[in-house]
Amino acid sequence: MSSYTFSDPGQTNIDPSQYDLASPDGVITSLTRIDDKTLEAVVTIKDISTNFVGFKIDLSLVLFNIKSTLAQLGVNGIGQAYELDFNNRSAQVKVRIDAIGPVAVEMLKYLQIGSSIGKLFAADERRRVRDPDYISRMFGRSDRRGRPLLSLGGLQGSNELILEKIDGRTVAYLTLRNGKVFYDQSIFGFLPTIGKALVTGTKMRDLLRLHQEWKPLAPKNVEDNEILLVKTLPLHIRTVFGRVVDSLLSPGFVHTTASILQPDTTASGDIYELYGNSKREITDIPLEFYTLEPYREYVFFSDRDQLQIHLEDSKKLFEAFATAPKPIDHRAAVYIVKGQQMKELKEKDWIVREPRLHEFPGSSHGARQALMIEKYIEQQPCYPFLKGIDTGAITSQGILLSRYFPSPLMKIMLLGNQVQRCLKGIYFQYPSLSHQSFFSAEDRALLHDLDKFAIPVYWVDEATRNILQYVQKPERDSGLFVPLGKVDLFLKSTIFGIYGSNLTAENYDLELLKLFQGLLEMRDEVDHPLLRKGTPLALVTGGGPGAMELGNKIAKEVNILSCANIADFRAKGSEPTVNEQLQNQYVEAKMTYRLDKLVERQAEFNLDLPIFLMGGIGTDFEYSLEEVRRKVGSVPSNPILLFGSNEYWKSKVTSRFKCNLETGTIKGSEWISNCFYCVQTAEQGLKIYKSFFKGTLPIGRTGPIYEDGFVTSQALEKILV
Repeated sequence: MSSYTFSDPGQTNIDPSQYDLASPDGVITSLTRIDDKTLEAVVTIKDISTNFVGFKIDLSLVLFNIKSTLAQLGVNGIGQAYELDFNNRSAQVKVRIDAIGPVAVEMLKYLQIGSSIGKLFAADERRRVRDPDYISRMFGRSDRRGRPLLSLGGLQGSNELILEKIDGRTVAYLTLRNGKVFYDQSIFGFLPTIGKALVTGTKMRDLLRLHQEWKPLAPKNVEDNEILLVKTLPLHIRTVFGRVVDSLLSPGFVHTTASILQPDTTASGDIYELYGNSKREITDIPLEFYTLEPYREYVFFSDRDQLQIHLEDSKKLFEAFATAPKPIDHRAAVYIVKGQQMKELKEKDWIVREPRLHEFPGSSHGARQALMIEKYIEQQPCYPFLKGIDTGAITSQGILLSRYFPSPLMKIMLLGNQVQRCLKGIYFQYPSLSHQSFFSAEDRALLHDLDKFAIPVYWVDEATRNILQYVQKPERDSGLFVPLGKVDLFLKSTIFGIYGSNLTAENYDLELLKLFQGLLEMRDEVDHPLLRKGTPLALVTGGGPGAMELGNKIAKEVNILSCANIADFRAKGSEPTVNEQLQNQYVEAKMTYRLDKLVERQAEFNLDLPIFLMGGIGTDFEYSLEEVRRKVGSVPSNPILLFGSNEYWKSKVTSRFKCNLETGTIKGSEWISNCFYCVQTAEQGLKIYKSFFKGTLPIGRTGPIYEDGFVTSQALEKILV
C-alpha cells in the first residue's frame, strides 16, 4: 500500500469531471485472441484524477468494471493484474475477456485496439455504507432539477427495496420482475455498429434495448454458456455507488464484472447480467453501497449531527483554523460538509491565494472593469467552492471556513440560488487582510445581505476566544457579532448605551453598578415594552478605554450582554490624530468600523436608552446626534441620563440651547430639552426610569420646555415628587 501527497497547499481536491472511486474508461492497447471465446487484453487508462482512491489503497481492492453494454451482450472482463502510476495519472490492467453465449462470441470479433471496454473501481472498505438510515433518508428527496436522489420505481421509493445490515454493511435486496430478456436475430447485424461505437466513444446502451425482447413468463434460472438478463424496477441512484454482492447471490449465480452502479445515471440498474448454473430461479439482486466524496453526497446539513456538534465547540473551530497554511497574510478557505472532515482537516485541504493589490479603472471603463473584477473573483480561495456549488459539482450542504471575511465582490456568487441552498454558514478569523479587525462599509453591506438571505456568518474571534454570530435586531439594517448562546438574548434585549471620554471614567463606577442592578430588579415592578419581567438587557459602548471600559466592565459584573461598536483609531501617519483606543477586555459582542465611516458607526448604536458621562468632542457629537434623532422622530422620546453636576452640563449644553432658542432656529423643537436628565446618583436615575416605564414622566413633544436645555437636578426633584 503506497501513500502520496496529493496536492500542494492552494490546490483544491474537488474534481467535477470524475468521482474519486472510479477512473475514466480505458481502451485496449494490446489484444491477444486465445480462442473463439477468450481474449487477453491490456487496457490502458489515462487522465485519472489525482483524487482517485485507487492510488491510495491496496491493489486487491481495485476492480475492473466492464461496460454494461458489453455485459448485456454476454461479454465479461475480469481484471487479472493491475499497474497504477500516480505520477503519470494512468493505469494498465491485464484483462481476460470471456464470451458467454453465441451473441458474445460474435461480439468478440469486433473488439480491437482502441476499443473502450471498462474502468476501475476502488472498493475502499472505509467508504462502505454501514447504516441503513444513510440510504433510507434519501428516499423522497430530489436534486435541484427535481430528479430523485434514491428511489426504486418512483420518487418516494418502493416497498420492493429491502434494506438490511449484513456483516457490518448495508445491503439492499432488489426484487426481480417476472421474466427475462432475450435478443432477436437483428442483434447480430447490430454488433459491428457497437464495435465502432466502442472506438469512437458513442453511447449505445439505449439503442441496444431496441434489439431486446422482454418475456414475462420465462423462468429466471441459468445454464452453462448462457447469459441471463433480468430486470428490476428502475433504480435511481445519485448519492452512492452501488455494487452487486456476488457472495449474497443465490447459489449457482454469478454477476458479470459490470457490477458497479454509478451515481451519474438517472435510471441505472434495471437490467442485471448473470451467468453460472442453477435450476432454481433467482428472486433478487443484493447491492452494497459506497459513499461518494463528502461534497457530492447530496447530504443535508440537518443530517450532519457530528458537524453541528463540532461547530458548537469553539475549541474545535480554533483547531480547524490552526491547520490553515501560513503565512497569515495569504487568503485561505475550505468547504466542510461533515464532522469527520473537520476533525481530520489538514493543511493540504485548504485553498490558498497570495494577496494581490488591485486598482480597478472605474465605471468609465466598463468592459475593462468587468473583466478585472471577474479575474479578481476567480483569484479568491472560496471561488472554487462557490463555483462548484453553482455548477452542481458540489451537492452537499456545508460551511465555508475562510481566514478572511469574503470580499464584497464575491456577493454575486454568495447570494446565488444554489449557493444559498448549500451554504449553511461562513466562518472567518479576520475581517480584513488590509485593515485587520475592522470591517469596511461594503463588508457590513454584505453582512446585511447575507443575513437577509439566511446565510449565517460567524467570527472565530481571537480577541475574545469566542465564536461570534452576526445578528441584526428586527427592523434594523445593522447588527453585531454576538457570542453563540446569547443570540436570543440580544434579539430580545433592551439596549442601553454609555457615551463618554476615552481618557477618564470619573468616579461613577459604583453609581452605574447600582443603576443597572436596580434596573434588573425593576423588571418585576413595571410592564413596559422596553422593560418587563424577563426582559434581557444589553449595554453598548465604543469599546475603548475610559468611560467605555467602565460601562463594559459593569455590564459583565451584573451579567448583562456587554457590547461595543469599535472604531479604528490607529495612527495613519507620523502624528496620531486621536489617542490610541484598544478594545477593552470586557467586550463580548461587537461590530468594527474603519475611521472614514465614523459617522455611520455613531448612527448604528441604535440605543433604546443612552447614558452620558463626562466626555470631549466625540461625546459632544454623540449628544447632538441623539438630539437630532429625537427631533426628526427616527427614535422615540426616551429619557437620556446625564451623569455629572448641573454646572458641568450647563457649560456643555445651555449656551448652545439658548442661542438656538433666541434665534428661533429650533422653533417647534424646544421640547427636546425634556429628554435629557442630569443626575448624580443611581437613585435619581432609577426614579426617572421608573416614572418613564410607568407612563408618568412628562417627556416628548407635549412635555415641558427647560431653559437650560436639559432637566437639572433641582427641576428633577419637582417632577418626581
